Amino acid sequence: MDQPHALLVASPGLGHLIPMLELGNRLSSVLNVKVTVFAVTTGSSSPTESEAMHAAAARGTCEITELPPVDIDHLVEPDATVVTKIFAKMRAMKPAFQDAVKSMNRKPTVLVVDFFGTGLMSAADEAGLTAKYLYVPSHAWFLAVIVTLPVWDKVVEGEYVDIKEPLKIPGCRPVGPDDLLDTILDRSNHQYRECVRCGEEVPTSDGVLVNTWEELQGNTLAALREGGESSRVMKVPVYAIGPNIRSKGPMEKPNSMIFEWLDKQDARSVVYVCLGSGGALSFEQTVELAWGLELSGQRFLWVLRRPTSYLVASSSDEDQVSESLPEGFLDRTSGVGLVVTQWAPQVEILSHGSIGGFLSHCGWSSVLESLTNGVPIVAWPLYAEQWMNATLLTEELGVAVRTSELPGKGVIGREEVASLVRKIVAEEDEEGRKVRAKAEEVKVSSERAWTQGGSSRSSLFEWAKRCGLVA
Repeated sequence: MDQPHALLVASPGLGHLIPMLELGNRLSSVLNVKVTVFAVTTGSSSPTESEAMHAAAARGTCEITELPPVDIDHLVEPDATVVTKIFAKMRAMKPAFQDAVKSMNRKPTVLVVDFFGTGLMSAADEAGLTAKYLYVPSHAWFLAVIVTLPVWDKVVEGEYVDIKEPLKIPGCRPVGPDDLLDTILDRSNHQYRECVRCGEEVPTSDGVLVNTWEELQGNTLAALREGGESSRVMKVPVYAIGPNIRSKGPMEKPNSMIFEWLDKQDARSVVYVCLGSGGALSFEQTVELAWGLELSGQRFLWVLRRPTSYLVASSSDEDQVSESLPEGFLDRTSGVGLVVTQWAPQVEILSHGSIGGFLSHCGWSSVLESLTNGVPIVAWPLYAEQWMNATLLTEELGVAVRTSELPGKGVIGREEVASLVRKIVAEEDEEGRKVRAKAEEVKVSSERAWTQGGSSRSSLFEWAKRCGLVA
């Protein structure tokens, strides 16, 4: 009997490629099914995308095919947003996708796309794939927003940022103006229409896989599923199969300096500061963050990128980063802090015993990498769904503290930075102790979700039986 075969399609960008590759690894290792990943890359020969695919291939769990790039210049305006371009590229991939499926020696039976690839589901029908599913690498509240957006589009007048009352989703936490995805704030922008269309296309799938777990978001998951056909938020089944995160392995580049330094620090004494691959700050905010770390008196590991508004004629990014810091900062904090200006292996850093907190942009992958290690978070959201992630982490899960206003809407001062860092790392802070305890509880529940009989493991097998991957 032929081994069951699943086809996964990853949208451009490391934030979409890695979660899909890790899902493929999970399907292969847990379900023992053949997995093929079609990777739609940025087309810029990104070394990080290549490394991600190489690492997945090295584990031998997935067969990875990079689909040929397509020209979308005639489909979008020159100043179109990244989101608009990704949606356009995924729709333009239909012919290449169908040709790639036809050329496969053994056809897959199940297709899984992420929310940027909902436009490919009609092509799946034409290619003869019998089941098509959506993978949301974010959480259940995010999914609720996406599928409710077409409803809001019809009933909400004006711009969402001008609403007086939070937007409601049946059974879920309401969504305030400071929680909304930045992609929907301007209804005249084409990316808004793309998001609405995505919400309309989600119910055309046979179901949705979500990168969360029952113990973490049970109420929201129940709200998505419960009620009659006409009243429930989701019209198709929802499977919570998280946490699904990048594993340690070949992709992690050795950086002995970082780990030699971490090995010398006390347990849970270091705050790790990293704002993601797109998380560059203004010069003024970089200075205030530096002063705040110094004033906190806590040990820190800071992965620092060049400030967005600070241009100097230096010979390297490292020089530019150094010149953006307060005068004498590196000398004064020598031994207490370590500033890294190059790529750093985040998964291994967060699993190191000396890490006691994470000042993060709150991308969902980073959030899960932190919480699965019991590391509490200082929420510093910058864009996309990170604003709602920060609200979820602080107000619902209790595993984070956050700034008094959204970063980007104002400069977060040094005293506030110092206070937030001390809260999650300093042993004597009462609020910090509660946050650290909650983070540890989430770590335990994340491990339990994938044990034999655990909620995510059971959900994955339920999905696999429904779509014929397992008997």
